[in-house]
Amino acid sequence: MSSTARPLVIATAFASSLVVGLLVLFWAMGGVSKVTQPASIGGPFQLTDQNGKTVTQANLKGKPTLIFFGYTHCPDVCPTSLFEMSEVLRAMGRDADKVNAIFISVDPERDTPAVMKDYLSSFDPHLEGLSGDPAETAKVITSYRVYAKKVPTKDGDYTMDHTALIYLMDRDGRFVSPFNLKRTPEEAAADLKKYL
Repeated sequence: MSSTARPLVIATAFASSLVVGLLVLFWAMGGVSKVTQPASIGGPFQLTDQNGKTVTQANLKGKPTLIFFGYTHCPDVCPTSLFEMSEVLRAMGRDADKVNAIFISVDPERDTPAVMKDYLSSFDPHLEGLSGDPAETAKVITSYRVYAKKVPTKDGDYTMDHTALIYLMDRDGRFVSPFNLKRTPEEAAADLKKYL
């Protein structure tokens, strides 16, 4: 074998063994069937709205849905987000009737339907407040991959740390993306109208 051909043979043998090794490893790990799928967001739930009516995920189908998780004792993030959602709904005009706008409480101890009704009276009437018992609340928090944690305060009360994003779900209840409210209400409304 010539001295010029030898490095080429060695490189070819190395590349071939690398490819075979990777194929064997891929096969041993289960091939394509073991590739991790993106985490699903959303799922079945049964909560109560501010008027005492039972609401499930099935009630939301047929319309795009904006969902925000928070609580009525929230000092700033929740009222700001709900105000911004209200402004988007106002900018949608009559098309606001074709959208679900949902506020789900992460504070089942304090946020009863009556408390939610009183709280939401300050925002757009399209906003629907949902709450439930601790077990059902934990279930919906888990299925939407929300972070929520009770934090005691010095005066013996508590506050809630929680995820503060708006979920956009499509008409079939599938997660689309976080919905950006940090733009004009008219721009956000035009974006939301694409999902009607």
